[in-house]
Amino acid sequence: MRLLSLALAAALAVACRTASPPPIVTAPPVAEPPPVASPATLAPTPPIPVPEPKVALVLGGGAARGFAHIGVIRVLEQERIPVDLVVGTSVGSLIGALYASERDSFELEWTAFQLQQDDIFDFRIVNAVVGMGYAKGEKLEAFVKAKVKQANIEQLRVPFAAVATDLNWGKRVILDRGPLAVAVRASSAIPGVFEPVHHMGKILVDGGVVDNLAIDVAREKGADLVIAVDISENVGNTSITNVLDVMLQATNIMFAENVARLKAGADVLVEPKVGAVGMLDFTQKKQCMQAGMEAARKAVPRIRAAIEAWKARRAAALAPRG
Repeated sequence: MRLLSLALAAALAVACRTASPPPIVTAPPVAEPPPVASPATLAPTPPIPVPEPKVALVLGGGAARGFAHIGVIRVLEQERIPVDLVVGTSVGSLIGALYASERDSFELEWTAFQLQQDDIFDFRIVNAVVGMGYAKGEKLEAFVKAKVKQANIEQLRVPFAAVATDLNWGKRVILDRGPLAVAVRASSAIPGVFEPVHHMGKILVDGGVVDNLAIDVAREKGADLVIAVDISENVGNTSITNVLDVMLQATNIMFAENVARLKAGADVLVEPKVGAVGMLDFTQKKQCMQAGMEAARKAVPRIRAAIEAWKARRAAALAPRG
């Protein structure tokens, strides 16, 4: 009986024992994906640098009216509108060369106020009889040499080109290297008034015969924007009394006619009101300069708008697609 009791007690002890809990299996840690930056937290893309346009200043012919070019240049300099290239025809080549030498409108204006008709026109009766023009042009060449310290076009501070005409073949000639004074003399050699200039194996006369507002030359030389100054307005003249007057008036008409078809190519056209000034009237310097300043001031908003429009187009072209 005692053995039975002990066996029963042992069986009860085993039945009441608490089962041990199952082993706990720990899953390996799962790496979390990196946080995704929201658009607001992305670093801003640096703006694409947009270059400035190459701006050309094209100065047309018109003899004494060319003093208006100086007024235009003064305003451009005051407004900090860059001039990266100068292209000049006839008197435009003279004013353009003087400016391209130093890039200083004050110095240019001072030089112009000293300029007199006799500094340019070396009229000789005998020259008109046995030569090919009333004036040889030697004085003009000497004036340029005296006022511009650089002998050659390539040495100028601002890239420069003068435009002349091949008298034999009627072709435009671009003078953008070599002796500066000779280039200006050739570009300014009004047919019949000045003797033609023998240069580069050619006989050269005033560039205004074929291209008095050489916008196309500026484009060919890489200009992005062209500011052109036309001083050929109003060809009317009722004071024609001698052969020289006839030649000057014929030249004035010729200049105005070829400008009429050329000026549409400018990004900005500046037209000083100098139509009442005679081609050899050096007494109207101040009035011409003032007219140039007034016309340039009116053109400044158009110039700035043209520059900004060019930069906007350039920025759009440079922007990454997609």
